[in-house]
Amino acid sequence: MDITIYHNPRCSNSRGALDLIRSAGIEPRIVEYLKTPPSRAVLAELLTRAGLTPRQAIRTKEAIYEELRLDAADDDALLDAMIEHPVLIERPIVVTSNAVRICRPPERVLDLLPPK
Repeated sequence: MDITIYHNPRCSNSRGALDLIRSAGIEPRIVEYLKTPPSRAVLAELLTRAGLTPRQAIRTKEAIYEELRLDAADDDALLDAMIEHPVLIERPIVVTSNAVRICRPPERVLDLLPPK
């Protein structure tokens, strides 16, 4: 099974999802999105596949969110901000051929994994 995780190794939720994937015997493709952010087009596609708006996938508690005054921003502005400042992207995003999901809490990844 092909799985990609947009991962932040400093995030306990991201580490937890990665551990659950590996516990299922799968070694995912790991994208450390703070070092290698997705393109705007890729991020927009991931959110569409997940059934999320940019507002639902942005980290509102990050200082940069307040600094950029994103409270009233539209979807295009939010996507631009997330690409410019990838710390704003909610994590972890797990991608399979069938689904895309933000796995907070990490146990949300279990529905994406093959049955044991």
